[in-house]
Amino acid sequence: MKLNNGTKALLILLCLSLAVIGFLVKLPSNFRQIDKELHSVFYFIAAAFINLLFVNKNFIRHIVISISLYLFGMAIEYAQEYSNKYFHKKIHGRYDIEDIQANLKGLVLFSIFWMLLIIILFVYQKFKFAKVDDSSD
Repeated sequence: MKLNNGTKALLILLCLSLAVIGFLVKLPSNFRQIDKELHSVFYFIAAAFINLLFVNKNFIRHIVISISLYLFGMAIEYAQEYSNKYFHKKIHGRYDIEDIQANLKGLVLFSIFWMLLIIILFVYQKFKFAKVDDSSD
C-alpha cells in the first residue's frame, strides 16, 4: 500500500503528538531505572519509522530526519522543564542532558544500521546485475 505525502505527514504528526504526551507523562517507577535505554530505543524506532516513510536511499533526507528528531528530543526536554515551572508542580522529570545523549545514541545506532543496509542492498544489486550480464553471454 502506497501512502501519499499528505497521509504520511498526518501519520507523522499523530505519532509526534502521542510522543509529546508520552514524554511529558511521568514514567512508572518500574521503568525509571531503564529510562536512558528507553530513550535510545524510542529514537531508533522513530528514525526507522520516518525513514521508511520518506527516504528512498537518500542520504540528505536521512540526515534531515536525524537532525529533526534530535532537535525534537531537545525540545521535549525543555518542555518538561517548562511544564514543571508553569504548573508549579513536578509533572515530569527535569531537563536531563543524559536523556538527550541517549536520544542521540539511538539516532546514531539507527544511522549505522541504515548505512549498512544501504551498502548491502547496493552490493546485492551490483552482484545481481553482474550475474545477469554474465548469463547473457
